Amino acid sequence: MTDLSETLSAVMSRIAGPGDLSGLSRLSGGANMESWAFDWAGEGYVLRRAPSAEYMADRPFGHADEAALVQAAFDAGVKAPEVVGVLEAGDALGTGYVMRRVIGDVSPAAILAAPPGSLLGDLGRELARIHAIPMAAVPDAIPVMDTGAALAELKARFLAYGGDRPVIALAIKWCEDHLPAPVAPVLVHGDYRMGNVMVDGHGLAAVLDWELAHRGDAHEDLAFGCMSVWRFGRLDKPAFGVGSLDEYFAAYEAAGGVKVDRGRFRFWLLYRTLWWALGCLQMGQAWRSGADRTVERVVVGRRTAEQELDLVRLLEEEAPESERERALPPPPDKARAPNGEPTNGEMVQAVRDWIEGAIKPVSQGHAKFEAVVAMNALGIVLRDLEAGTRAEDRGLAEALLAGTRTLAEPGLLAKLRRDVLDKCAVDSPKYAPLAAARAGWRG
Repeated sequence: MTDLSETLSAVMSRIAGPGDLSGLSRLSGGANMESWAFDWAGEGYVLRRAPSAEYMADRPFGHADEAALVQAAFDAGVKAPEVVGVLEAGDALGTGYVMRRVIGDVSPAAILAAPPGSLLGDLGRELARIHAIPMAAVPDAIPVMDTGAALAELKARFLAYGGDRPVIALAIKWCEDHLPAPVAPVLVHGDYRMGNVMVDGHGLAAVLDWELAHRGDAHEDLAFGCMSVWRFGRLDKPAFGVGSLDEYFAAYEAAGGVKVDRGRFRFWLLYRTLWWALGCLQMGQAWRSGADRTVERVVVGRRTAEQELDLVRLLEEEAPESERERALPPPPDKARAPNGEPTNGEMVQAVRDWIEGAIKPVSQGHAKFEAVVAMNALGIVLRDLEAGTRAEDRGLAEALLAGTRTLAEPGLLAKLRRDVLDKCAVDSPKYAPLAAARAGWRG
């Protein structure tokens, strides 16, 4: 912390002139990309950085271009942070940039507990403003997304990861069969959702985290924040967990956004759910390869089960009504109660209890966050040891990907429902759509 304070002080002297640094603290979350809040000369700032260039190697554009994009959004009237300076090679802080700090809440739980009355309208309006930013103002490095090529890349990643998850295969095939026609590209934020917006008592205060921005279909941004995972349990409010799609779309269109096409919206809702399922698998690959050995990566890697559950819920309407009404197969038998020497599960439980009792209470900041993540990881292992549930079935995945088996096949939807229920119960038992699916499917 002392070294960072000294180095950051030199950077701020260059960027903002003389002053003193105080209140330096790392903001929660983010295993690779770091955000640090601090005060300089009585003003609040945030440093967003990657500790080294290696962390940025697989990204389509670097922090200098990201900073230029955020500033272009700010200049266009979007509620984006104001960038005041970009790190240089000689600063010895990696890559990144400094923004003026915006005061507000980013916690989805806190925001959704009592959202300001204007929030959904604000979200629609702000997205329309983002999509209206002139292409000439967007840095050249911001890529253009070709939907067909992007889907082919997702498919290639799926096959590289084993190609053995049937629900992911089913979703890829559906997206291939429903690929929308190209449209005139707009600036797409790429990560427009709860968790990446800041809210205060008056409504939307700032749009954060622009690193996934690209030029593409406006409906991609419209759909992303409406995914089940980003509604944080508010399943009765399909737009961001705040309100209705009708209200959201109306606010977006009234602010100058394109007229919403419901079919195109459905495609992107499915596509981005598929994208995040593979993104979770990629987290596991990053840990396995040694690129990122944090425990957070392996835990997120198991969240694929959440997206597979959501994909089945989205795709089940493609099945005949008789299949949607079919009863589920019974769940697997419970493991026998242990006796004799301590089992693997009991040893894992002992370690988890030790972290909870001895490590978590004395940890602070990011270290406390990591302790909680470690406890979550061990919880997954405990449930997995008891259930022995697996999601892999290469033969079925290959048949679904080829289209030789479909949801019209008697019993297939019921099998997939049972499989995703059992897997999600192991990996994410508190995931709100799990309870909704159990009720709806009588599982």
